[in-house]
Order: sequence, then C-alpha cells, then structure tokens
Amino acid sequence: MRTERNLTRLDRVFARLDREPERPAHIDVPKMSRHRVVLFAATLAFYLAIVWAVAITSWLVRFDWQVMFFRPYQQWPEIHAFLDYYVVLGQRGPTAVMVAAWLGWRSWRQHTLRPLLTLGASLLLLNITVGAAKLGMGRLGPHYAITIGSNEMGLGGDIFPSGHTANAVVTWGILAYLASTPRARRWLSALSAVTSLGVGLTTVYLGTHWLSDVLLGWAAGLLILLALPWCEPLIARSEAGIFALRDLWRDRRGRTAPVPAPAPVPVLAPAMSARAAAVEGELPARETVASRPPRPPVHLAPGPHTARSERTPVTPVGSRRPPHPDRPARAAAGAASARPLAGG
Repeated sequence: MRTERNLTRLDRVFARLDREPERPAHIDVPKMSRHRVVLFAATLAFYLAIVWAVAITSWLVRFDWQVMFFRPYQQWPEIHAFLDYYVVLGQRGPTAVMVAAWLGWRSWRQHTLRPLLTLGASLLLLNITVGAAKLGMGRLGPHYAITIGSNEMGLGGDIFPSGHTANAVVTWGILAYLASTPRARRWLSALSAVTSLGVGLTTVYLGTHWLSDVLLGWAAGLLILLALPWCEPLIARSEAGIFALRDLWRDRRGRTAPVPAPAPVPVLAPAMSARAAAVEGELPARETVASRPPRPPVHLAPGPHTARSERTPVTPVGSRRPPHPDRPARAAAGAASARPLAGG
C-alpha cells in the first residue's frame, strides 16, 4: 500500500498543468509561412530605410524638428492629463505584469507553458534588439537636442527607436499572436494596432520622442512579432525541458513512500453462555468459554478443625464472650431454644 505526501504549491501547479482532459486537442501554433516571410522582409526594409534617412539628415529629420517646434502639448493642453496616463500602456513594467497575468491564466486553463514562454521570448528579443539599437545609434531626444536641424545621433542618447512604442506593439500584439481562433486574432490585432499607434503618437505629443523614433519603434516591435514562429521549436523544447526537470525533482524528493501495514488486531469471538456451550457440546455444563486457570489446592494443617460458627471472634479490645469451656456451643444453644417454641 502506497500513499502520497502532502503536495506543495509548486506540485499543485504542475499537477494542474498535467491534467490532460482539459488540454485543447489542437493548439494553433503560427508557422513561418511565405506571407509572413514577405511581411518580415518588407518591415525590415522599412526599418533600415528609417535608420538611413535619419543618419543622412534627410527630410525626415527636418520634419522631426518642425513637429518639435509645433509643440503639440501646448496646442491641445486639455488632453494632456489623459495622455499622461495613457502613455503607461507602453511602459514595460505595467504592461508586462498585465499581459503576464492574462497569459498565466491561459496557461492554467490550457495546461501548457507555451503562452508564458512565448511572452518571455518576445520580451527577451525586445530587450536585445531595441536596446542594442538605442545604444548603437545614441540619438538625443527633443528635450536634449543641441543643434537645430541635426539628427542628434552618436551623442549618447537612448531614444532611437522608441521603447514605449516597440513595447506596446510587442506586449499587446502577443495577445493576438496567441489567440486561439481566427476571429479573436483579427480583433486583438486591430486592438493592439490602435493601442500601439496611440502610445507612439502620445510620446510625440508629450515631446519625449521624435516622430522618426516612433516610426522605428513600430517597425522594431512588428519585426519581433513576425519572427516569433522561428522561436516556436525552441519554446517547445524549453517547455519539455522544464517538465523534465520537474519530473527529476519529484523523483529526487521521493514523493511516494511505502507505509508499513498495520498490525493485525485480534478479533475476540463473542462469549457464549455456559448453557449454550453445553447444548452444542463444545464445553461441559457450568463452564465459561474463557475459564480462569485452576487455583492450587489448599492444604490444611492436620488435626481437628472447628466450624466457623464455633470460633471466637477477635476484636482489637479483646473478646466480649466468656471463655470457650464456660459457654455452650452456638448450635446446641440454638437447638435448645427452639424446642420450647415447637412444643408450645
């Protein structure tokens, strides 16, 4: 007989993920189709074109300066308070927490780690690609610009491409990427596009980014979403490795241990009456089922023995009866007193 020990919280989470009856029979994993490859190539070309246009200080840079001098936050100050909160939808911390909570629930329901692993892979690619581009180009923002009309590149800045915009594209677009039905994918794609577009324009309104920063941020986030199917085999291997480590950890802990069998409890048969035992022929009459061991025989000293009624009682203060020779025996006295009653 084997029994399981008390499960820890991590054991219960993995046990929930291992419950196969609720796992979807088919999980639609996007593949790198020809259409997606074409979109990826076009987006990459747009990305490189924006970088080249800024590097050579083309018309795009002059347009950046015109928008900066227009100062949208002074033209429409009534929406400034709202946009200060709206731009949070592009910050890494709050958006990652919200999306991770939703995808964690999806992982719990579908009993797979793929949604969370996909989010982790996309954020890792975002940090590597966008972070490297920011540090490599070193462009200063509008509030720190030095020379009017210059591209402000190579001066130690970190705003090209826009991190808010790229993060909005990735974190909200991952919901559309992981959608389980085509209809949900279309609606979530439109919602993420509107959200990321609003976040990018908000940064331009607040004056924290050039317009070219936002364009490059949209392209950088879209490149990551389009490249995710190439990461699916690695995500699948990572999920299998995590579950393999879980199984190894369970084996080392020895979740199940043999329990010694309980000692047999003697069962006492109900006692039978002496009469019933005598009738059935199992025991002689007037004998109990579980008789006590016989007492050893009592050996009396040799000589005459008197009856109990003839013995003198002994008390702490001495006997109140006359000595034995001066009084008749109790039996004789009783007989003598009874004769007159009988005769009368």
